[in-house]
Amino acid sequence: MGNVPCYDRCSRTKSQMGQTLAPLPRGAHLSPSVSAERVVVVGDSHLGSADPGDERAFHDLLAAVPAMARRLVVMGDLFDFWFEYKYVVPRRPFPTLARLAALVQAGVAVEAFGGNHDRWGGSFWRRDLGIPFHREDAEMVLAGRPAWVAHGDGLTETKLGGRIIHRVTRHPITVGTFRLLHPDVGFWLAARLSGGLAEANRTDEAMDRAAAAQERYARALLDRRPELGLVLMAHTHRPRLVEHRPGRFYLNAGQWVKDRSYAVVEAERIRLLKWPEKP
Repeated sequence: MGNVPCYDRCSRTKSQMGQTLAPLPRGAHLSPSVSAERVVVVGDSHLGSADPGDERAFHDLLAAVPAMARRLVVMGDLFDFWFEYKYVVPRRPFPTLARLAALVQAGVAVEAFGGNHDRWGGSFWRRDLGIPFHREDAEMVLAGRPAWVAHGDGLTETKLGGRIIHRVTRHPITVGTFRLLHPDVGFWLAARLSGGLAEANRTDEAMDRAAAAQERYARALLDRRPELGLVLMAHTHRPRLVEHRPGRFYLNAGQWVKDRSYAVVEAERIRLLKWPEKP
C-alpha cells in the first residue's frame, strides 16, 4: 500500500460493507475535450509478478485515462492471479483496484475481462467497483465499431496440455474446490502453478506461432461475421493491428508487462502505443 497516494478533501466510494474502498484523486474528472468515441485498451499486465516499475507505470496510465478517454477495457491477466471470495479481498491487488474504482467515480466506463490467470471474478467487480466483469467473450460497441472481445485463451491452443488446463480451470468443481481453501493457501498454490497457467516455458518462436494462429482465428471470425467491425483479443502478448477488410480490424493491444504497450480505439482510427506515449 506504500505506493497509494493520500489525497485530502477527496470523495470516497463505500463498499457494500460500509468500508472506504477507493480515493478519488483531487480534481479527477473527465476532460470536456475528450472524445466520447475514444477507448483505451490494455492487455496482459500480470501485476503481482511483473516488475514493480511496470505496476507503477500502469498506475500512472490509469491516472491519465480521464484526460485521454471516456472508456477503458482491461483485456484479462491484469493480475498474475485473482480469485474472488465471498468476504475476502486479496491484499496484493488492492492498490490497483482502488485506482480502478477511482476511475469509475471520475466518470470513466471501465470493463474487465478475465484471462487464464484471473478469470475468477464476479459480483465484487460489478457491485463494489462498478466494473462489469466478463469471464468469457462479449460483444459490445467500441467507438462506434461493433466488436467481439475476448482474452483469447483456449481458442487456438495446439497442445493437449493447454486445452486441458483451459477446461479444468473453468470447471465448476475445480472452482468450488479451490474456494474451500484458505485464501493464503489458495494464493500460495496459485503462485506455484502460475507457470502452467502461463505456459511460461514457451519460446519466442512458439509465442509468435500462437500470435499467428490467433490472427487467423480473428480473420476467420470477421469473415463469418460481416456485421463485426473489430475483433479484440489479448493472451499472446504480441501487439497486432490488422485491417482484414477496409474498415474492419483485428486488434491485440500486446503486453503491458515488459513492453507497456496499449491501444486506443477511435471512430476514425485505431492506434498501438507504448507508455508514456499518449494519443
